[in-house]
Amino acid sequence: MDLKPRDAKDLCDAVAWAAAEGEALDIVAGGSKAALGRPERPGRKLDVSALRGDIEYEPEELVLTCGAATPMREILLLLEQRAQILAFEPPDFGALYGLAPEGGTIGGALGANLAGPRRIKMGAARDHFLGFSGVSGRGEEFKAGGRVVKNVTGYDLPKLVAGSMGTLAIVDRVTVKVMPAAAKTRSVLVFGLEPAKAVAAMADALNSPWEVSGAAYLPEAVARRSAVDHVSGAGASVTAIRVEGTAVSVAARCEALRTSLGTFGAVEELHSMRSVKLWREIRDVAPLLPDTSAALWRVSVAPTHGPAVAAAVPGADWFLDWGGGLVWLATPEAGDASAGPIRASFGEGHATLMRASAGLRARVPVFEPPAPGVAALNRGVKAQFDPRGILNPGRMFEGI
Repeated sequence: MDLKPRDAKDLCDAVAWAAAEGEALDIVAGGSKAALGRPERPGRKLDVSALRGDIEYEPEELVLTCGAATPMREILLLLEQRAQILAFEPPDFGALYGLAPEGGTIGGALGANLAGPRRIKMGAARDHFLGFSGVSGRGEEFKAGGRVVKNVTGYDLPKLVAGSMGTLAIVDRVTVKVMPAAAKTRSVLVFGLEPAKAVAAMADALNSPWEVSGAAYLPEAVARRSAVDHVSGAGASVTAIRVEGTAVSVAARCEALRTSLGTFGAVEELHSMRSVKLWREIRDVAPLLPDTSAALWRVSVAPTHGPAVAAAVPGADWFLDWGGGLVWLATPEAGDASAGPIRASFGEGHATLMRASAGLRARVPVFEPPAPGVAALNRGVKAQFDPRGILNPGRMFEGI
């Protein structure tokens, strides 16, 4: 029988019972990321979807607090009404996993530490995660962080919990920083560059004073799949540079970027809704890499290593985000889905198997295997929060 707590007290009672019984818990809210991680789901399902709503939104203070299971669509709509955004640009992976759009929760986005193209300017999800209340694996409620960015005392637990996939604590309430939405968005497109040249062009743009908020590279085959006509009809690779802000500022910065990037190749400017649509495609991945039978890798590396990762699997579908520092790579599922050559193609970095069959995710490490010292640290942290090992055991790494 599944457990479905109605509030924080119910949640504490459920976890305390599970800890006493040694009963593992498979924690689910929106279910949009059920296929992300190792496929083992031992024990009893803990459905926390009722821990939603109760929103405290202070637009003037740029702070929002709500239940962790609050659907992302509700939060985005609320922010849109006040011309504000989640600046880390959380991706919508509904199409990626064959689910309805915007089906995730704010707690799920923070728990997976997901961020979109704006990460290069605004940081990761954890950088906007101010505080939370939650329940440890002992069944004890605790709070961490606050309602301001700077937390000068104690450990920064929100940053630790972000990306832990529910293996350290069950978060029931979160506080996040929000930001004003840009009045205008435009993109400068450079056509026909080879990968290494594109990375150089993106580096020039990112190192310029023009406050770039997105830098991506689409090989010709991927660009053809875009729903944006200026991209799909280019007949060449497309290097896209995004600029956001006030109308006057955006126009001036785009003009300067067109001049500087014109030394790399032919340039064009993408305005308004076309620009928004392109960056949504890049953020959500599935429109550009639509083969649902392919294994999908998300590889984070130094930007200059991006082209080498892409070249590690000849014939694979791929594109670059984050100025070359993020590689999305679709490979056949055969064997290890090219895990070997992909993980051998970079030094420092990590590769995550974002989408694959349960069988492949059981055979191949989904998350980058940590070095022995880091693995020991992970086990120690897990033991502090969850000594009985009942919270999403094995979701990220075998045995923890």
